[in-house]
Amino acid sequence: MPDSAQPLTPATQPTLFIPHGGGPCFFMDWSLMGEPADTWDKTADWLKNLAATLPERPKAIIVISGHWEEAVFTAATAPQPEMIFDYYGFPKHTYELSYPAPGSTELANRIVQLLTEAGIAAKTDAKRGFDHGVFIPFLLAFPDADIPVVPLSLKRNLDPAEHMAAGKALKSLRDEGVLIIGSGMSYHNMHAFRTPSATAPSKAFDDWLTASLAQDDPTVRSDALNRWADGPAARNAHPREEHLLPLMIAAGAGDDDKGARIFSDVVMQATVSAFRFG
Repeated sequence: MPDSAQPLTPATQPTLFIPHGGGPCFFMDWSLMGEPADTWDKTADWLKNLAATLPERPKAIIVISGHWEEAVFTAATAPQPEMIFDYYGFPKHTYELSYPAPGSTELANRIVQLLTEAGIAAKTDAKRGFDHGVFIPFLLAFPDADIPVVPLSLKRNLDPAEHMAAGKALKSLRDEGVLIIGSGMSYHNMHAFRTPSATAPSKAFDDWLTASLAQDDPTVRSDALNRWADGPAARNAHPREEHLLPLMIAAGAGDDDKGARIFSDVVMQATVSAFRFG
């Protein structure tokens, strides 16, 4: 007999682009970094309530972090991914954080299959674990660590059209209850953070991005994302775009679903936002 508590047909999951913050920011006193202690509290609270906004508990999660780039799209097959502490100079206890969610070799292989069938080169990686763009926000959003999580890399060329195409190739997984999350930052200028030079440019780019994603015509949306660098203050917002490109995969997987800004805050004098498709 089927489990009556589990729907026979999973609900279609949305796709998301979330801010993962700065290093282990949600798990330390941020005043140690010279900022107010509550700098990241609003983002942390939003992440803690994220799962409640989903149609149902995801069967699995694909996460694209701005901290993993490969020559071709690469899916991690490790059944028990290890932590990758790719941040530096933070308190000792932040290097003892653990997120013991399982991986899924089956889903990773399926990702590669779908990409390959779409004519997109892809491979697997048996060793890749969870970098801080994964485990830091997921410790808040999915704290039970009981949902399989498969990291998927960016492609090193950071071509927006290729990343949107990769997302589109994976869109069918949403109907199988798989949640696709791009984990990055809508603003990521490490030299401008904490200065007034971030304030107006970050808002200008964020407003443009929000309006572009909300366009009804998916062709207009994809054209705007493909030309994101022509947006207002774009290169102030992203001197290098690796933290923006996870959004392109989320948008591609969103396909005909237009995007909506679902969270925004001003952090270290810059506007930082999250988006949802579907």
